[in-house]
Amino acid sequence: MDEQHDDTGDRDEPVAGSEPPRTRRIGRPGGPVRRAGVILAVLAVALAGAVLGVLAGGQVDTDIGPFRATLTLSPASDGGTTIDVPPLGALLLDSHDGPTHLTVRLGALDQGRTEALLDDPASISRASQSAVEDVRSGVMRLGLRTLAASVLVTLILAALIFRNVRRTAWAGGLALVITAGSLGTAAATLRPQAIEEPRYEGLLVNAPAIVGDARRIANDYTKYAEQLQRIVGNVSQLYTTVSALPVYEPAPGTTRVLHVSDMHLNPTGWQLIRTVVEQFGIDVVVDTGDITDWGSEPEESFVGSIGLLKKPYVFIRGNHDSGRTAAAVARQPNAIVLNNSTTTVGGLTIAGIGDPRFTPDKNTSPAGSGLTQQVADQVIGAGEQLAATVRSSPRPVNIALVHDPASAGPLAGTCPLVLAGHTHARQVSKLPEAPGQQPTTLMVEGSTGGAGLRGLEGEKPTPLSMSVLYFDQQKLLQAYDDITVGGTGQAQVNLERHIVEAPAVGPSATPTPTPTR
Repeated sequence: MDEQHDDTGDRDEPVAGSEPPRTRRIGRPGGPVRRAGVILAVLAVALAGAVLGVLAGGQVDTDIGPFRATLTLSPASDGGTTIDVPPLGALLLDSHDGPTHLTVRLGALDQGRTEALLDDPASISRASQSAVEDVRSGVMRLGLRTLAASVLVTLILAALIFRNVRRTAWAGGLALVITAGSLGTAAATLRPQAIEEPRYEGLLVNAPAIVGDARRIANDYTKYAEQLQRIVGNVSQLYTTVSALPVYEPAPGTTRVLHVSDMHLNPTGWQLIRTVVEQFGIDVVVDTGDITDWGSEPEESFVGSIGLLKKPYVFIRGNHDSGRTAAAVARQPNAIVLNNSTTTVGGLTIAGIGDPRFTPDKNTSPAGSGLTQQVADQVIGAGEQLAATVRSSPRPVNIALVHDPASAGPLAGTCPLVLAGHTHARQVSKLPEAPGQQPTTLMVEGSTGGAGLRGLEGEKPTPLSMSVLYFDQQKLLQAYDDITVGGTGQAQVNLERHIVEAPAVGPSATPTPTPTR
């Protein structure tokens, strides 16, 4: 009889407290890592959505006083506010911290508003009174619009990426927190007094009207509001003033010449020259002398700024410039020194001669400084030499350069325009016209350096002066801008536009030798 074996003892018995093999769960490796990845992804989408939302929706149009303005928020690392007043320039204010930058762009006045302001100047004051409330209302609407755009863009972006309602909602909530936190940081760190110390970028002649008078501002909101109103009023007046200026639109092919003279070692003059060269698109700079005071070797370094202009620089020697000075100028890569010679730059043929005197100190050179017959012969003789050079030039001369306007007399009829300096006073006149000869205009420039230290001798500092000359394709003078900056210690800036009629108008004058300056 076969023995039966009970194999039940050979089976694995389940251990107390353990699951049968077929029901045992296998743990998901890396669970915490996966959750961290999801959190980072949601945060990244929220950040991206917030930034895209600010860029897409952080802009509103509003009225600020008499202007139609655009307020724009943009991501930034250091905050701040820019008040953009095209084409006059911009004010940069350190108004707040945080990752948001506010740009206020003032639009130009339309024709109807401009005419209303011209007809009733008091309307400028009335319109500017509402500027503070207009800005406050516009900024509130901008903040709400930015929040809404940030959340909406984030929700759309998260829905496309995650396709999960919960994660999409989390991303939208984070975007709301991020955007609201950024705006809250800006509001919490607001510095109304920042308008006291604006940084102006733009053409120098517009700076005083845009910036206003900082000395009248105090560190409280009431004064801040008053200054904001003052800025809007000043800009309005500037626009209406510009609208009344003679209209001259330079045609294609216009050559722009900057006339400077009598720098007398004032470094401020170089700053002004660089600004005008850049802002006005100058083609050629013409200097009618006295760039230094004593013509000494240590002064040679002063002319090094010529090379930084990167524009042709035509120079003649003044009575304060030595031969050493002229040689230092000639070493500049863009400089041309004329001494009874001619050159052609920018399509213009220019002739020039240096002052025959070298009298840096009138106390030691009285013979060269007073109104003596010797001085008259020297100065007028220089003009006669240059006139002979102009007449013998193979190309018609467009501009003649002399330092002392007394040298201009012999040049009458030889060329249409003579430029001079020396007197530190701007003057435009017409040289006596001889029958059968072309009319000649004499333009005397003031001192681009404010006469140096001499400019402080009078009751008021000598202003810094220069002129921008516009020549058409026939190389005839069509218009010129006289630029004047208040002397040392002053901030007054002025630009006057003049349209040249054909023929050039002006009182006839016969220059006489002038004392050395």
